[in-house]
Amino acid sequence: MISTLLAPKFLVLYTFLASTLFVHFRGRERLRFARQLTDHSTFLAPINCLLYAFSGVPNRPFLDEARLPELAAIRDNWETIRDEAVALYTAGQIKKADGGYDDLAFNSFFKRGWTRFYLKWYGDYLPSACAQCPRTVAILDKIPTMHAALFAVLPPGGSLVAHRDPFAGSLRYHLGLVTPNDDRCRIYIDGEPYSWRDGRGVLFDETFVHRAINETDSHRIILFCDVERPMRNRVARAVNRFLCHHVVKVSQTRNEDGETVGALNRAFRYVYRVRLAAKEFKRYNRKAYYAVKYVTIAGVLAWIFV
Repeated sequence: MISTLLAPKFLVLYTFLASTLFVHFRGRERLRFARQLTDHSTFLAPINCLLYAFSGVPNRPFLDEARLPELAAIRDNWETIRDEAVALYTAGQIKKADGGYDDLAFNSFFKRGWTRFYLKWYGDYLPSACAQCPRTVAILDKIPTMHAALFAVLPPGGSLVAHRDPFAGSLRYHLGLVTPNDDRCRIYIDGEPYSWRDGRGVLFDETFVHRAINETDSHRIILFCDVERPMRNRVARAVNRFLCHHVVKVSQTRNEDGETVGALNRAFRYVYRVRLAAKEFKRYNRKAYYAVKYVTIAGVLAWIFV
């Protein structure tokens, strides 16, 4: 019996359970445990725990911008970046996905009013970004640790539900471009509020639970960036960069037809159709939906480990 419980497949299960519990209880705010079990951050929990262990910055929600001095180039040129963002917004180019369900990272936010224009997403700069905002791309391109960047709009009355981002290999940076400059337009990171201001930035760990709301009558436009998390040694740094350049890259998506869509988002187009059917079933019979969901999860675990 003991030898069975120490079999490699069970050690994998124990690793997932321990890392999931660590992620769940990390910080002051957390998701409902039932949601955490099926959240995308759970699937990457073992990798994230390794990245936390070798992190070159403190494991806390808000971080001092001075720890990433390369961000100064963005702040120093914020008005140039703002002007190109405003031109895009005026032209209607900062928008939600065009209906193809190929933006897994932010799909759930579109229904709450959130819109975006990608500059870069864990790969090359998008052709549409190079064509429509070349000065911003030139500024960002001088920062080798910049893995992702986009313009994001939160309209009056818009909100983002509480969530964790799945991957701990990056840190999130928001730079206010056109904001209400009002405390009623804010993000909560592990329960602590931050209100965006024009020309000011905030650096935080997006794997803590966070949510946002705009209770003003003005739109909020920011530059939204993922910057590489500093690591304490060369091996951890190499592992993190490999994950960023070769694994997270499969979540690439597009602004326009003809731009590259990563394998994960190509698959998501079909998976989401199943998700829509599941949502319809949930509306029809909530109790039956959850019964089927948890029986299915238990069945998959039994198939793997029994």
